[in-house]
Amino acid sequence: MTETTTERPATPLVVLSGVNKSFGAHHVLQDIDLTVHQGEVVVLIGPSGSGKSTLCRTVNRLETIDSGSITVAGSPLPAEGRELARLRAEVGMVFQSFNLFAHKTVLENVVLGQVKVRRTARAEAETKARSLLERVGMAAHADKYPAQLSGGQQQRVAIARALAMDPKVLLFDEPTSALDPEMITEVLDVMRALAAEGMTMVVVTHEMGFARSAANRVLFLADGRIVEENTPEEFFTNPRSERAKDFLSKILHH
Repeated sequence: MTETTTERPATPLVVLSGVNKSFGAHHVLQDIDLTVHQGEVVVLIGPSGSGKSTLCRTVNRLETIDSGSITVAGSPLPAEGRELARLRAEVGMVFQSFNLFAHKTVLENVVLGQVKVRRTARAEAETKARSLLERVGMAAHADKYPAQLSGGQQQRVAIARALAMDPKVLLFDEPTSALDPEMITEVLDVMRALAAEGMTMVVVTHEMGFARSAANRVLFLADGRIVEENTPEEFFTNPRSERAKDFLSKILHH
């Protein structure tokens, strides 16, 4: 007798099909096909210059593509204007360099997008902002300015700011690479908690421990192509391609 399962099939949330992107003569993304399902954590790894960050940035149109298609929740990416602003609310982005507004307090940084883009009433936006700052361990710093915070604290505020928009998916572009080693853990802990709560995430990172512990799938990129994709367990213990084996031998034995 065959076992039946009642598990619902995962919903495709972000779909890239035949995506190509060049910067001048440099073909940085080559025929990328990728589907990210709702609640999935996909980690992109690979050597510097392999196209990881560019791929991540195409999903909310911070980079345009030359050919192919990208859809988010079934809708193609809008070209510009109000629709694009709405998309960027749906597709949160956490950058390497925090990108907080230096002249606004931590609380204001988390409130601003809710009021300006989501048209949320200020009192409601502030309540939500304080709740999210609590969630990322930054509630006590609500009235400080970014310059008064460590890099790890700023990045946690940036995550709270992205979450405030109720995004369908969160993109992380090397969120810990600008941080001192002791601050990396506090940011990764927040990201692991989000993953455990079912947040859909696409993460570009060099943190192999995070990839191992939090990813549903690891994609290995080289020369603008997805060379290999697998579960973390399979990828790290039994990489199939020579390129991935070479990459892992260099980074895991340092």
